[in-house]
Order: sequence, then C-alpha cells, then structure tokens
Amino acid sequence: MKNNLKILMSGGGTGGHIFPAIAIAQEIQKRFPDAEFLFIGAQNKMEMEKVPQAGFKIEGLNIAGFDRGNLSKNILLPYKIISSLLKVRKIIKEFKPDFAIGTGGFASAPALLVASKLGVTTFVQEQNSLPGKTNQFLAKKAKAVFTAYPKMENFFPKSQTFYLGNPVRESVINGLMDSKSAKEKLGLNPKKLCILSVGGSLGSRTLNNGWKSNLENLEKSGYQLIWQTGKTDYAEIVGRWKNEDRGNNGVAKETSSIQLPSSIQIKEFISDMALHYSAADVIVSRAGAIAISELAIAGKPLLLVPLPTAAEDHQTKNALTLVEKNAAKMVKDIEMKDQFWPTLMEICENENLRKVMSENLKIFAKPNATQEIVDKISNLMEINNSKL
Repeated sequence: MKNNLKILMSGGGTGGHIFPAIAIAQEIQKRFPDAEFLFIGAQNKMEMEKVPQAGFKIEGLNIAGFDRGNLSKNILLPYKIISSLLKVRKIIKEFKPDFAIGTGGFASAPALLVASKLGVTTFVQEQNSLPGKTNQFLAKKAKAVFTAYPKMENFFPKSQTFYLGNPVRESVINGLMDSKSAKEKLGLNPKKLCILSVGGSLGSRTLNNGWKSNLENLEKSGYQLIWQTGKTDYAEIVGRWKNEDRGNNGVAKETSSIQLPSSIQIKEFISDMALHYSAADVIVSRAGAIAISELAIAGKPLLLVPLPTAAEDHQTKNALTLVEKNAAKMVKDIEMKDQFWPTLMEICENENLRKVMSENLKIFAKPNATQEIVDKISNLMEINNSKL
C-alpha cells in the first residue's frame, strides 16, 4: 500500500455520526501524516462546520431523509438522491480514494453506495445497538462493520462484524480524575453526593422539566447537582433564582444578582466533560450512542432517559442494552412525572447498587476503540504495519 493514502470519510447530521468519523480520521492521520482525507456531508448540516474546524476538507450534498411529518417536503427527494449520487460519483472518480469509511447520516448512504459500485473498499462504523436500515444495507458490500455493542450479527454479516466500541474524544479518556479532586476544582463539597445531569449540547427539555419539578426534593435530599440545561432553557431556569424585593403593592423589584443554592450549579454548556464526569457520583443523561460510550468509560451509575423521537427509537434500545446488564436504570419520557425522582433516589441512596452498576458498566467501556478500528482497517487493507 502506498504511503500517501487517500481516504474518503462520510458521516453527519448529528454529532453522533460526525465525531466518530473525525476521530477515526485523526487516528489515521497520526499514523500516516501524509494521508489525504475528503469528507462527504449534507449541505446545511453541522458537519459542514465541524469537519473544517477539525482541519479536514468536506464536500456537501443536497441530500435529506424521508420526512414522515411533512410529506410535501419529500417531493424533491428523488431529485436530491439522483443529484447526490451523480455528485458523489464525480468526487470519487476525481479523488480516487484507497478506501471509504461511513459512520451514518444522510450523506453516508450515497457516498458508500457509489464507492462500492466503483470498486472502492468500504467500511461501516455503527454507533447504536439498533442499526439503521441504511447501514444494514451498506454493510452487505462492506469489507468490515465496526459496532459499539456486542451480538450484532443479527443485523450484519457475522464474519465481517467486529465489536470494538465507539470512538470517544481523547479529552474524555485522558482527562478523568478522582472524584474528590474534581469536586474541589468545581467548588463542590467533596463529602456530598453529586448528581450530573446532561441533555446533550442542545439540552433536554424533558430533563429540565424533571428537575424543575423536583427542586424541593433535591434540597431536602442534601445532594449536589450540576445541571446542564442547554441554550434554550438556560435563561428561564437561572432567572427563577433572581432576587426579588416585593414592595407593599406586591410588585417584584428584580435585581441583577442571582442567588443559587450552593448545592446547585447550572450550566448552559459543558466543555470539560471529563472534569464533570469525574465529579459526579450519579449521572442522568439521554441515551445517545456516543454519550453512552463516554459514560461507560467514566464508569458512573446511570439513569438514562432516552429521546423518544430518535430514529427507530434507537436510544431506548441503547438504554435497554445497559439496563439488561444492570449497568443503568431507565425512565421513559412519559414516566418522568411519577418515576424520575423515585428511580434516581433508588440509585443515590444505595451505595452497594452504585458499585454494582459501575462495575457492570465497565463491560461497555472501550477506551481504545479508535485505535482498534484503525488497526483492523490497516490489517484488512494490508497496510504495512511497520509504517504505522
């Protein structure tokens, strides 16, 4: 295999597809500094911003998925598919990649489909425990499929399926520390149990409403909370703690100072996830594939609240995979009012249960996933390992 490798990457729509693709590309780049990469994404999706930020070139396709909520939007879908296939064909013929890697998303389907038709070796990386139909279709022509969950042979060819885990940010893997030090860095009481609630970069209204309904319970419990709200709800949530000085007429005189209980930290967005994972004794989260992979490495007891609108309800399937191994508890959106606080307290108030859950969660921890995926690609493509 020549040294100046050319690799076609495709994945996008959500961070769960984009960041694994970037992580794999960065690992290949470490081993082959002269390798050339070209990403294919969907126009107006977040990959068009995130991929260049990571230092890679990207071409955008005018592609979208089938809109079940608004059927009229699908009128142009056949045109978008055909034009995307033609554009990908042109890109691949000009770029001439040695192989292609797809991590899911709208653009991944035409990219890998055309690549395989043109004789380019393809690889699929599937993040979820319930793979999408597109990846199942693409896997039939792929050299290998890399999964984040075991026993995926029901969906993919057994001899070509490798359970290696999801690529996870190096900052998470390398940044974890002991809980006491992390709590002290964040100004928390190291002797008190800390709950971390994360709803993804955009936040989760379901989780936010769950906390708003249980603030009194939280105060009575004596536990600490780090609450990542997301951008949409942040101002409203923080605003409830603004000082109010009511005069005789009952009209509030609002001041600019914010009086938050010392036991609660509210954050719109968390950049240093490793520090916050480390500080937590219990974590409440949605059940996205990459989030779960990071949480498994952090190894903290989990309460998962799957996003019910995720494609093919894959977040529920992700969560159930952990629940079945007693590595997490789960509460559905529709159960939040009655089950959120009791289930959370079942975890918080039982130290032995927390230890068992943390131990069982280690089964799903794959901190070397990115390296092992690239190792397998290198072996299958017969790249000279002495040059890696």
